[in-house]
Amino acid sequence: MTWFSKKRTAARERLLWPMFLAFVAGCDKAPPEPVGTSPEPAKAEAEAPEAPAKAPVPSAAPAAPSIPVPKGHRRVTARPVATVPVSPDDPAKGTFTLEEATRGLQGSGELVAEMRTDQGKLECTLFEDRAPITVANFVGLARGLRPWKNPKGEWVKTPAYDGTTFHRVVRGFMVQGGDPTGTGAGNPGYVIPDEIWEGAYHSERGLLCMANRGPNTNAMQFFILDGAAPHLDGGYTIFGKCGPDSVIEKIASTEVQGDRAVNPPKILGVTIRRKSK
Repeated sequence: MTWFSKKRTAARERLLWPMFLAFVAGCDKAPPEPVGTSPEPAKAEAEAPEAPAKAPVPSAAPAAPSIPVPKGHRRVTARPVATVPVSPDDPAKGTFTLEEATRGLQGSGELVAEMRTDQGKLECTLFEDRAPITVANFVGLARGLRPWKNPKGEWVKTPAYDGTTFHRVVRGFMVQGGDPTGTGAGNPGYVIPDEIWEGAYHSERGLLCMANRGPNTNAMQFFILDGAAPHLDGGYTIFGKCGPDSVIEKIASTEVQGDRAVNPPKILGVTIRRKSK
């Protein structure tokens, strides 16, 4: 090797040696966290109130544990509630609150709907903390407090579900009711938005959900699951849980032609109450 070659080799070693040492040192460090694993970190920071000058910064609270995803389901995350069109002739102007719906009820426990049917009584615990708009609508209609347009086209304040039927029945899937016309085409003259909350999985019999004609078209019709329905996740509001299973199974066993009940099970009445704590 010539003197010039030896000098060039030595210069190259001096250049590569620091890079090699940096590489070795980096091998001892943990890999960086992947980006985007936490839900909306930038949004959470932007919404946090600015701390006063020189104030101590409190430590962050531990994140709430994720709700396990049931087998066969895809993860459901909470979505913002949409704004829906207001019917111009709606006496409530598109707004009806949970406070209005529950006015006069005694007690401070869970909100419950007792649904008396000709196949037995169902007791449905309502998820007022997860779907307050939907629960207010259901309770208001059941108690005759929320104005709705009857099949004659008149705005009324009468118990909307008394005397209606479960017109659509699919055993192992769901039973659908709440339509005063009994056809599946009835509506109260207005719509309310979807309320999709974190972990809203259609994963078991008894879940009480809103029927719709597409996103944010909920009105008054509802259905009760007779089994898991993962394909509904993210598209339908879940606002309660009904039981016992034996009554749901009895309703779901009704004779049908296609998915229409031959002799539709009747809803004799719905009573809203609060459980005692």
